[in-house]
Amino acid sequence: MATAAPKQLGITPPLSTALPTDAEKKATDALIEELTRENNFESRADTDKRTAVLASLQNITEEFVKRVCRKQNLPENYINNAGGRIFTYGSFRLGVYGPGSDIDTLVVVPKNVSREEYFEMFPDLLVEMAPKGAIEDLTPVPEAFVPIIKFEYSGISIDLIFARIDTLTQVPRTLTLKDDNLLTGLDDAGLRSVNGTRVTDDIMDLVPEKAVFRNALRGVKLWAQRRAIYANIMGFPGGVAWAMLVARVCQLYPQATASTIILKFFRIMEKWQWPQPVLLQQIKNGKLNVRVWNPRVYKADSFHLMPIITPSYPSMCATHNVTKSTKEIICRELARGGNIVDRIMMGKAPWKDLFEKHTFFTQNYKYYLSVISASTTKEAQLIWAGLVESKVRLLVTNLEGHESIALAHPFNKGFERVHKCSSEDEIESVKEGGHQYQIYEIPTVTTDPSHDPSLGIAVKDQNGGVPQPEPEKKETMVYTTTFYIGLELREGKCGTIILIVMCKLTAIWLWPSDMHSNYKLL
Repeated sequence: MATAAPKQLGITPPLSTALPTDAEKKATDALIEELTRENNFESRADTDKRTAVLASLQNITEEFVKRVCRKQNLPENYINNAGGRIFTYGSFRLGVYGPGSDIDTLVVVPKNVSREEYFEMFPDLLVEMAPKGAIEDLTPVPEAFVPIIKFEYSGISIDLIFARIDTLTQVPRTLTLKDDNLLTGLDDAGLRSVNGTRVTDDIMDLVPEKAVFRNALRGVKLWAQRRAIYANIMGFPGGVAWAMLVARVCQLYPQATASTIILKFFRIMEKWQWPQPVLLQQIKNGKLNVRVWNPRVYKADSFHLMPIITPSYPSMCATHNVTKSTKEIICRELARGGNIVDRIMMGKAPWKDLFEKHTFFTQNYKYYLSVISASTTKEAQLIWAGLVESKVRLLVTNLEGHESIALAHPFNKGFERVHKCSSEDEIESVKEGGHQYQIYEIPTVTTDPSHDPSLGIAVKDQNGGVPQPEPEKKETMVYTTTFYIGLELREGKCGTIILIVMCKLTAIWLWPSDMHSNYKLL
C-alpha cells in the first residue's frame, strides 16, 4: 500500500518529498554526536528541574490571582475559579534549549488583574512561596519595552512577562492562546507578551517533523552564535528569526533528515531573493485594529532588507533591524557555511568545521571602532550601557552612508569590565579604552545578545552574583562596556577620517550629567 503524501505546510508545495539516503542518515548521526560534544543538550535531571520550577510558578500564579481577587472583595466562588496560567516561549518551548539556558515565561491572568498589581505583589509572592533561598537576583523592570520580572529560581534564569486577557474572567490551566479574539483589548505591551507564545506555537505547528526541525535548528543556532551573527539588537537575526528560516526549509523538504535540512538551509537562504519575505503561512488580516506587516501600506515596512515574518496574527517583521552591512555579513556567512556543509555531506569534513569560532578580532578587519560607555556605579552602567548598545546599530547605519566606508560590521556583544582608578588621569585613561587599571580578578564578560536596553531602568542593587571589591578612600570604581565595529574601507580611502566621522555621529549620545553621575561616551 502506497504511503500517503505528507500534508503541505507553507505557502508553496515542497521542493522534494524524497526520503533520506543512508549517507544523509549517517551525516545526521554525526551531527548529533558533534552537538553532544559541544554540550548542546541538557541532562534529563536538569530538564526535570526546569519542569519542577515551572510547576511551582504555576502554583504561585494561581495564588497571586486569588490574592488580587480577595483584595477586590470578590465572591469566594469567583476567587476559586479565577485561575491564572504559566506559558513558556522561545527556545524552551521550541525544545532547543541547552545547559544554562534561561526560560522565557509568560503569566496570563483574567481581566480583573492589572499589570500594576503584578509588579506590586508577584515579586514578594515568589520569595514567600518558593523554597527558602531559591529566588535570587530578583529584578522587576516595569518600564521595559516588554515589562518583565527577571530572577533566578534554583539556579535557573527566568524572564517572566505578563498579559491580562480582557475578554476572560477565568484563566483555566487548559487555556491555549491560539484564538485571535483573545487579543481584543490588549495594549501594545500585552500584545507583544502574548505573541511570544503564539509565534512559538505556530512555528511548531507549521513544521512537518518536529524532531528533525529541532536538531537542524540546534545546528543552525550554534553556527550563528559561533560566527557572531546572532543578536537582534545589533542588526542580526535573533533566535525566533533563525527558527523561522529553518522551519521554512523543513516545509520545502518535509521528509528530509536534519543534516539535509541544514545543507538546504544554507543553499536556499544564500540565494534568497531579498527583500522577498520569508513566510511560513499566508499573512492573516484579522478584525482587530492592530498593525500587520504590509510593505504596500506602511512605508517603513518597505525598507526592511531581509524580512522574516512571524506567522501569528498580527504578523510582524522579526528582522527589521538588519542593515546593509549586517545583511552582507549574513550572506557571506551563509555562503561559507554552505561550502563547509557541502564537504561534510561528501564525507570530506567534520561538523566541527561548521562551528568554528569567528575571526572578527583576529583577521577580518584592519580598522576598528570601539564605542566605550563608562559609569562610576554598576547600577548606572546597566542603564547607560543599554542605551549605548541600542544606538550602535544606528551608528552602523550612519557609517554605511559615508563615502569612505564599504562595510561597518558590529560585533554582536559588548565587553563589560571593572576598573579601579586613583586619579582623574587614570579615569580618563579608562574612558579612552585603557585596561591598565582593570581589576582582572573580576573577569571580562560579554553582554547578552538578546538584551533589552531598557532592562536596567528599575535596577536598584544588582551585582550579577559577582562580588564587588570595596573601594579604598580616594579610589573610584569605573564600570565600562565596550562595543566594537569592524570597518572595510573603499579602495583608496584612508582610515584617518574615521575619528572625525565617529565624533560627529555620536555627539547626541552624551548622557545628561544632571541625571546620572556617569562618564560620557567618547
